[in-house]
Amino acid sequence: MPVLHEQLVAQLTSCLRNSDLVPNQEQIEKLVAFVLLIHKWNKAYNLTSVREPEKMLIKHIVDSIVVAPFLSQSQYIDVGTGPGLPGIPLAIMCPDKNFILLDSLGKRVRFMKQVAYELKLDNIQPVQSRVEDFVPTVKIDGVISRAFASLKDMLHWCQHLVDSQGVFMALKGQFPADEIAEIGEKFSLVESIKLNVPDLVGERHIIKICKN
Repeated sequence: MPVLHEQLVAQLTSCLRNSDLVPNQEQIEKLVAFVLLIHKWNKAYNLTSVREPEKMLIKHIVDSIVVAPFLSQSQYIDVGTGPGLPGIPLAIMCPDKNFILLDSLGKRVRFMKQVAYELKLDNIQPVQSRVEDFVPTVKIDGVISRAFASLKDMLHWCQHLVDSQGVFMALKGQFPADEIAEIGEKFSLVESIKLNVPDLVGERHIIKICKN
């Protein structure tokens, strides 16, 4: 496994060389360790359909951390996080921010708690709950979702999580014009940001929405 670890560190370092992302060595080590933990637990827990660690590094890690420069507040919730995506990579990149990681499946939450323990991440809080049943005990600045639901459904299920100051950040592939047209009059599109994800084929956008 150390050989694979070294290969992934080299791959990640090379991938980010021409990007705006500059994780330090400790962050790179933790991001790679997270990939190896997914790889290790994947056989029993079926955490992701991506099986090869080299592909996980691009499709899960790099695709998550490109969002880091756009997080300007301090308290976020990652809904439908699965094994902790994008929340755990973002928590590694943004140690000054806190992330509630919400998923309805117990095995995924157990996995995330193990990751928090092994990687010494004290800024994540894995929670097992359906999003519509979850009542936050802290003021949430932003709701993040990646491959969770359509914009309309996300806003319907998550609207109780933030007030009018809060922002919804949906991570999408191609610009979802049809979905934006359906968000309804209670919400407004703040901005759409096209992301550059090194080594990833296909488009990526952050769609930022607020309550009216």
